[in-house]
Amino acid sequence: MPTADTVLTGAKVRTLDPAAPHATAVAVKNGLIAAVGDEAEIRDWRGPGTETVELAGAVLTPGWTDAHSHPVWGLELATGTDLSGVGDLEALRAALRTADRIDGWILAYGLDHNAFGGRPLHHSLIAEAVGEAPAYIRLYDGHSALISERALRLAGIDGPRAFDQRASVVCDGTGRPTGHLVEHAAMDLVSAVLPQTPYAERAARLTELLSAMAATGLTSAHVMDLGGDALRLLSAIEAAGELPLRLRLSPWCMPGAGPDELAHLVELQREHGRNWRVGGVKFFMDGTVEGGTAWLERPDCHGQGTEAFWPDPEAYSAAVRALHSAGVATATHAIGDAAVRHVLDTVESLGHDGPRHRIEHIETVPDGQLGRFAPLGVVASMQPPHAEYTRADHTDEWSRRLGDERAARAWRCRAVRDAGAVLALGSDWPIAGFDARRVLATARTPRGASAGPGLTGLMALEGLTSHAALAAGEERIAGRIAPGFRADLTALGTDPVAAPADEVVHAPVRLTMTAGRVVFRA
Repeated sequence: MPTADTVLTGAKVRTLDPAAPHATAVAVKNGLIAAVGDEAEIRDWRGPGTETVELAGAVLTPGWTDAHSHPVWGLELATGTDLSGVGDLEALRAALRTADRIDGWILAYGLDHNAFGGRPLHHSLIAEAVGEAPAYIRLYDGHSALISERALRLAGIDGPRAFDQRASVVCDGTGRPTGHLVEHAAMDLVSAVLPQTPYAERAARLTELLSAMAATGLTSAHVMDLGGDALRLLSAIEAAGELPLRLRLSPWCMPGAGPDELAHLVELQREHGRNWRVGGVKFFMDGTVEGGTAWLERPDCHGQGTEAFWPDPEAYSAAVRALHSAGVATATHAIGDAAVRHVLDTVESLGHDGPRHRIEHIETVPDGQLGRFAPLGVVASMQPPHAEYTRADHTDEWSRRLGDERAARAWRCRAVRDAGAVLALGSDWPIAGFDARRVLATARTPRGASAGPGLTGLMALEGLTSHAALAAGEERIAGRIAPGFRADLTALGTDPVAAPADEVVHAPVRLTMTAGRVVFRA
C-alpha cells in the first residue's frame, strides 16, 4: 500500500461530500486527497516519511476560496495611507495632514463616500490639508478617486475627456476639473505620473499578502484581473518558492475589444504555473452606485445610472458570445438591476451548452430576476462585507442614491440561494478586508442595508467551498474532501456551520493546507 505525505488526525471533518459527510482523519499524497475515514482506516497510510498532524478536535473543511479578490492589482490600490477608518471630512483632513509622502506624493485608499456628508467631491475640500503636495485618493469602491489640484496639473488634466468606456473627468459649470475621476479610464490618466513600486518590493508584498490571507483560512482565490506584469510577477515568485494560495486569474475585456483582442484573451487561457492559472475573462456591465455609474432600470436620486459601462450593450453581448463559442467562461461585474438583467439576457441567448458564466456583486436585484439564475446556470458571486458601508436606516450614500425601494433589496444572498442558484462568496479585497471568517459571519448576519435573512452556516461554508468550485467549473476536483480531490484544507478551532457567527469571526485558524502543503499552522 502506498504511504501518504501527510496524515491529518483527531479532526471533526466536514467533507461536504454527500457520500461520506463526516470523518475524523484524512491522508494526503502528491497534493491530492488519498483517503478519508476514521483513524483505523487511515492508519495504514502512515509510513517512515509521513508527517502526522494532530488537529485535537479542530473542524476540518474543504479549503476556503475567496471567489472575488484582487491581490495583484490590489497591491497598487492599497498603497499609501489607509483611510478606511475615516468617517467624516474633518477626520479625512487630519489624516491627510500627517500622511506619509511617497516620492513627494500623498497616496491614500479605502475612503468611504459617506465621509463627504453628501457634498460633491472637489479638490478644494482637501486643499488645506495637502498643501502643495500632489495627492491621489482612491475611494473605497476602487472605481473612483479624488485628486488634488496639483495632481491634476501634473497629469495634464485640464478639462473633460471622451472615453471608449463609460468614465468621466468630473468638471464644474465652467468646464474645470473638480478632481473627481470616475471609473478606470479616467483614473488611468494619472497612472503615468504616480510613484512606481520597485518590482522586488511588489513580489515581496504579494507573497506577504497571500500568506496573511492563508492565515485566515483561505487556500485559493478567484482573482478578477490580470493587469500589468502579473504573469511575470507570479512566475518569478514560483521560480523562487511556492505561492501560499492557489490563484485563478481572469483578464479584463473592456469596451472596444475587437477580434484580435478577443483571440488574445482566448490564447491567455493556456497560461499557468504550478499554483496559478488564467481562467475565464472579466467584464464590466456597470460601475458603482455611489459613483453614479451603476446601470439602473430607473435613474438614481441624482438622475444618474441610466447608462451601461459598455456604451453599446450589444457589443458586450457579442463579445461574450465569441468567448462562449471558444469555451471561455466569463464573469461580469453587474451591480445595478439593469446591468444584472442584461447579463442574464445575454447568457439566455447562448443556449445551454458550454462554459459556466457568472455575475459579480449583484447589489440590488428585484424578485423578477432572482428566479432566472438557476435555470440559466448563472453563478451569483457576491460579497456580503460590502454591505457594511451602508446603514439599516438608509441614510448612507448608497441607499440615498437608490431610494428606499431599491435599497430594501440589497445584497440578497439568502434570496439567491433560496431561488436555487449557485452562490459563491468573496471579499473583493482591497474593497473590503480579506479575512475569510468575516465573509462567513457577514453572510450569516447581514449588516447595514442587507435585505432579508442571512445564510445558514452550511450555506455560508458552501459559498467559500463547494459553490466556489462550481463557480470556477472545478466541482470535480475541488470544494469537497474526497479521494482524488485537491488537498486544499482549512482547520478551524470551532465549527463554522454550527457555531454562532460572532464566534466564527474570531475563531482560531489551526491549519491551512494548499496543494498538500501546510501554508499556515497556528
